[in-house]
Amino acid sequence: MTDEELFNSLRTILVDVFEVPFEDVRREAALYEDLEIDSIDAIDLAGALQKLTGRRLSPEEFKRIRTIDDVLVSVRATAPLPP
Repeated sequence: MTDEELFNSLRTILVDVFEVPFEDVRREAALYEDLEIDSIDAIDLAGALQKLTGRRLSPEEFKRIRTIDDVLVSVRATAPLPP
């Protein structure tokens, strides 16, 4: 899975599950401030990411995530994604 594919999948999750406007989902968008993802939503997002990638982000790691780009970097850092 390429970075662009991962971003597009994350965008789909944010739009479909969390009802974030499509145009608001940018790599530099802050999850909490720009997209209004609260702590409960963050748990659901972590679960959706695990389902998508087969990887679990630790709660400590997820606490450090601030932007969509941080999500992408964290997912990439856990291990290579399958093609």
